[in-house]
Amino acid sequence: MDRRVLTLNRRRTLTGMAALAAGTALAAGGRITPVAAAQAQIDDDAIFKLALNLEYLETEYYLRGTTGAGLGEEDIGAEPGEVTGGSLVPFATDAIRQFAEELAANELAHVRYYRESLGNKAVDRPAIDLTGGFAAVGQAAGLGDNFNPFTDESSFILGGMLFEDVGVTGYKGATPLIKDKTRQGDIAGILGVEAYHMGMARSLLYQAGQTFQQAANAITVARGVLNGMPEIEQGIEVDGHANFVPSDGRGIAFTRTPQQVLQIVYLTPETGVSSGGFFPNGVNGDLIST
Repeated sequence: MDRRVLTLNRRRTLTGMAALAAGTALAAGGRITPVAAAQAQIDDDAIFKLALNLEYLETEYYLRGTTGAGLGEEDIGAEPGEVTGGSLVPFATDAIRQFAEELAANELAHVRYYRESLGNKAVDRPAIDLTGGFAAVGQAAGLGDNFNPFTDESSFILGGMLFEDVGVTGYKGATPLIKDKTRQGDIAGILGVEAYHMGMARSLLYQAGQTFQQAANAITVARGVLNGMPEIEQGIEVDGHANFVPSDGRGIAFTRTPQQVLQIVYLTPETGVSSGGFFPNGVNGDLIST
């Protein structure tokens, strides 16, 4: 990619994220509730509850894009939050439609796994705002004021990449925290599935051409700003070459903490914010800050 393009995208992103952070704080009523790592209840159930919230988000995204409808009543709990946005994508390529359908099936299976594993401790689906969340991402990344990933198949894969990269790094951060070895093995397996998703998404976006390469790189920059750690982000095109696997010099995937995952889905670089972005009322369950 032309370095001038990346610099411009980064400048737009920094400006957009500053405005987005302020808007998120206002949307959350200015509620900043930092929780120190020593005070947080970092146990297996807390990690699984956070993961379930994120899987609800991914599943609603992919199901609505591939079927036009979200999760059924049997998979969302007794008092679920509302989901705003999402619609059937007008797929132009049968192979991409099939890829997306497989993603939806995998994410639905993840929701059901976490709900079964947690049993009566499973949290209900939180309120999810796909419309506002993606519009804010698009604005922050310089993709326009009304970015809607459901308009075409490449945009849908672009929107999914936002989640898939975070899924891989978030699961890598969570896996060592799991004490139960069976559960640890399970989420290591889920990490592998998310990595397959990520590789597929990044590959398709690279093949979609320069416009989507630049858009994917801009979203990558935005995530780095949200986390305050741009060094753990790599675009799908680096120095004129494809970059399907974001990893360090040892070929190892990067790590995100649970707090950094929340900063991305809440769309704010501020720590301790209790809601915003894709989760207008916050996630359900124990707050993890580490």
